[in-house]
Amino acid sequence: MSGLLARLLPGTSSRELRVFGKTLLHAMLVGVAAGLVGALFFAGLELLERVVLENLAGYEPLRAAGETFLPPAAPRPFRPWILMFLPAVGGLAAGLISLLAPEVRGGGADASIDAFHQHGGQLRRRVIWAKTLASIFTLGLGGSGGREGPTMQIGASLGSFIGRWLRVTARERRILMVAGIAAGIAAVFRTPLGAALFAVEVLYRDDFETDALVPAVLASVIAYSVVISVFGESTLLAHAARYPFVPAHLPLYALLAFLIAPLSVGFVGALRAAQNVSARLPLPEWARPAVGGLVLGLAAAPILIYFGQRVGHPGQGLGLFGGGYGAAQMAITGAAWLHGGWGDVQLLLVLCGAKLFASSLTIGTGGSAGDFAPSLAIGALFGGAFGRAAQLLLADPRIDPGAFALVGMATFYGGIAHVPLAATILVCELAGSYDLLVPLMLGVGITFLVIRRRTLYPAQLPSRADSPAHAGELVVSILETMRVGDLVDRSPERTAAAETPLSELVARMPSGTRPTFAVVENGLLSGVVSTGDVVQAVELVGPLMPVIAVDLMNAAPQVVHPEDDLYATLALFRQHDADALPVVDRETRAYIGMLSRAAILEALRARAAERGAQVLREHGSIAALAQGDQLAGLLSELPAYRRGTVQRIAVPAETVGRSLREADFRNRFAYEVIAVQKASGELQTPPDPGRPLSGDDVLIVLQKKKD
Repeated sequence: MSGLLARLLPGTSSRELRVFGKTLLHAMLVGVAAGLVGALFFAGLELLERVVLENLAGYEPLRAAGETFLPPAAPRPFRPWILMFLPAVGGLAAGLISLLAPEVRGGGADASIDAFHQHGGQLRRRVIWAKTLASIFTLGLGGSGGREGPTMQIGASLGSFIGRWLRVTARERRILMVAGIAAGIAAVFRTPLGAALFAVEVLYRDDFETDALVPAVLASVIAYSVVISVFGESTLLAHAARYPFVPAHLPLYALLAFLIAPLSVGFVGALRAAQNVSARLPLPEWARPAVGGLVLGLAAAPILIYFGQRVGHPGQGLGLFGGGYGAAQMAITGAAWLHGGWGDVQLLLVLCGAKLFASSLTIGTGGSAGDFAPSLAIGALFGGAFGRAAQLLLADPRIDPGAFALVGMATFYGGIAHVPLAATILVCELAGSYDLLVPLMLGVGITFLVIRRRTLYPAQLPSRADSPAHAGELVVSILETMRVGDLVDRSPERTAAAETPLSELVARMPSGTRPTFAVVENGLLSGVVSTGDVVQAVELVGPLMPVIAVDLMNAAPQVVHPEDDLYATLALFRQHDADALPVVDRETRAYIGMLSRAAILEALRARAAERGAQVLREHGSIAALAQGDQLAGLLSELPAYRRGTVQRIAVPAETVGRSLREADFRNRFAYEVIAVQKASGELQTPPDPGRPLSGDDVLIVLQKKKD
């Protein structure tokens, strides 16, 4: 493959081509594995729902048009006294499984993001089957959550496992992990392009993992192909034939986005509240999902009883259990029990709040269910209610509530998860139409800007520059753009003839140096004589014995070529523990000169200083270096007993508007605030304890080391 890529991508280094080619092949393997596991997961979940929820409890799930592969089940008597306890049973089963793999608790997305940044792209192999089983039990028995978070973690685990099995580098393993995330989403969501964009976008709040985009696309396409080969091709959601673009409706879409922004923040707040309450329960962690399931069942069953009596259909689902795509479908295309008018608006808003509460219970107490699908369902329900209200108030026949439901889906999730581009494309693929692209871009852009300091995933980092995965990236970038030919030493002092005596070689070794001599005959490299070779000969026979260079030389030395990049070349230095390597022409083996390790390091320092000076020239007004000096000086003044880990964090929502003295960070969060960076860039150190904190401030905090 590297040969083909060399012809397609002229000018790219051989190392880059080899890595790129291998990574694409490995990504294909990840795609196949994720597609097969995703198909099994989807089938297992559907079968458990059929046997227990539908046949045993008589519950009829509210499904989206393309959500099932099984034929409709025969009606069964509705048994709410069974249904209300099933989510607790599912939570208990998932909790017991989590004893073997605690990573499977919760949605899975945040754990995958954390593994990428903080753990070298490493997820344990057991997560693959443990997350699959825990999620099947949680969702198949009525937990309120989605399939996508679990398959995201399952796919990430597959990518990590395949990377370890193939013994690739940490960088390549992370790329395969991202490819696995894309493949996992595509396998159950059937949105190959959106899944690939999501995988590279969800890792950061304001950045993309661009290195992984092509492997993610390839893995996503293959996983999608595997799944539709098994279940057939269809979009998840049915929709209107067309959604004509009406510029006059753009203010309505903008208003919808501004209303959805606080709703999405409320969802995150509800999740955190459920997590905090769950953490305080006097129960072992594995038992807490059962408590969440019990509360969910006891709260949802009466709602279903009441609604079933009202519509004359006992056991009719409303999307409170499971992912909620059926509720989103209802908001888009309506349902038999929606008759128009304000009653529909009220019902959709009630379901919106109920779904938010139900999903917070399941996910917040540690149930193995994703937050992706509930987010889309909540956004669709609110958008559908908004569209119906606008239709009633404005009496505009061009308003289609389904369009607002679809825009609500992307607007809700795209803003709070910081995936505006992915959310836009995902919803277009879900609906099978790009008619709403402009309203989607507007709505998602607004929520992304309005709530950019809130996130559904705490493990997200601001950008690649903040990720340990890209530590040293500047050095790698510099070395990959420099070539051996730029630093070759062509001086004749580094060469020796085959008959050069040992005494002359000793004389040409000044004190404190470790030269390597190239033995050259007729312009061709015959071998090299290292300092170690000379020293060993002197110790054995003395400097005056008739020993010449050809007797000492290594006749098969490692060589490099002028067009090689310095990053790959440094690996050869490390592999052979060499201070210098000969440079020869790739075709003729003609000797060109010597390349020393010291020359590479000196060039690296010079290029890094040059880039630093350029940054300072272009961004001198920021005074970032001065701030760094201030902070370094402050840290150096701290007594030894106060040393710890320094972090930059956003101001917690509950402390905005309060002073540092009132917020009491030391006791409430176990942090000591040592500096505050204002929105203007000014670094206040030491901070003013009486100044009210702003949501735009950044806190420099010291987390003390544990004894």
